[in-house]
Amino acid sequence: MTTTADSAATQNLADNLVLKIMLTPEGRADPYPLYRELRELAPIHRSSMAPVHFLTRYEDCRAVLRDNRFGKNDNEPGSDDGAALFFGDASDIEVSDELRDNRSMLGLNPPDHTRLRGLVSRGFTPKRVEGLRPAIEAMTAEVLDGIGDGDEVDVLSVLGFPLPVKVIGELVGVPPADRDQFRPLVRTAAASLEPGATKEQMLAAIDAMGELREYFIDLCAQRRLHSLDDLTSALIHAQDDEDRLTENEVVSTLILIFAAGFETTTNLIGNGLLCLLQHADQLARLRADRSLMPAAIEEMLRFQSPVQADGRRALENADVAGVPVSEGEWAVTFLGAANRDPAVFDDPESFVIQERHTPVLSFASGIHYCLGASLARLEGQIVFDQLLDRFGTVELLDGEPSWRNTLILRGLNELPVRVAV
Repeated sequence: MTTTADSAATQNLADNLVLKIMLTPEGRADPYPLYRELRELAPIHRSSMAPVHFLTRYEDCRAVLRDNRFGKNDNEPGSDDGAALFFGDASDIEVSDELRDNRSMLGLNPPDHTRLRGLVSRGFTPKRVEGLRPAIEAMTAEVLDGIGDGDEVDVLSVLGFPLPVKVIGELVGVPPADRDQFRPLVRTAAASLEPGATKEQMLAAIDAMGELREYFIDLCAQRRLHSLDDLTSALIHAQDDEDRLTENEVVSTLILIFAAGFETTTNLIGNGLLCLLQHADQLARLRADRSLMPAAIEEMLRFQSPVQADGRRALENADVAGVPVSEGEWAVTFLGAANRDPAVFDDPESFVIQERHTPVLSFASGIHYCLGASLARLEGQIVFDQLLDRFGTVELLDGEPSWRNTLILRGLNELPVRVAV
């Protein structure tokens, strides 16, 4: 039987683990031992500091992501419920009406989300994504042409960022000359998603979002005059009977797709290559048998997920595995923990390329499953195929590359390697 003292001690330990994972550079750099400890101690943990439940088991995370009783928050997180410690504090920040109305699918619930996603998905079909394959192959080859035998390069600088921004730029219709400006803007805007974001980061994110909004408003105006075979034109013309996307909806969707389209893929390339370089036996297997490439991409996504956490708010009184969650309370799904849950993945702490029958949660699940997941997977397969074709040796120059001080969007600061043909 658990005593009150034992319960209090467990609560304190679990709270400290969550704080380490979400708010410390050390925890963000390597959250996996902390995830494991939290799962064993309190797999569904309600913080004593805020009305937030933290989930580390695969089935619990998947259930919340697919449960319509949980959804997105229409208001700024942390504005009225004490959760600013985890979600950032926007309670006293003024946002223009234009930006407040510029909400993407990421923050909407049905029926608004259902309508918007239904229209957007018509311009983001599997056929359109697969149609990008020749262009992605050509763009990858062009980027790799700049790397010579014996070169020492930072993979993120020469490949991890330039390629995804070329690809998503091609899909959306952003001219090549305009693409480089997006890296600092997106990084600044994405900082507001991180746990404990400061007021300064929130304000900088708002400014960055304003710049992104102005750019895509102008791009839409150009496409209304001269339509092209790109996603911007497709969204402008997308309709269901008399229902069409508003300008705000088109712009917010373009910002979301463009930002997510290279931020997560950049991390997939960097995190995935690090997995291979730190597991020479698996790299050798992949070199010998390229049919393993789809499974390799899934294992990269599982072992070092580019997205580590996703939050939902209870829209009504609900529960997770019988644990009550009151209306208005948050459930944070630790996707990185779910992807290493020993209850559903064999040998989860090892990077082993194999056919796994349980889908990873790296792109979430349910109605908010990432629209660009198939594009990210396609890019990953092409990149690693061509990288292994070009270079017989890829040598890691830093045994322990440093991780960015982020958790939600988790990636490396740099990945220095030496290549040889």
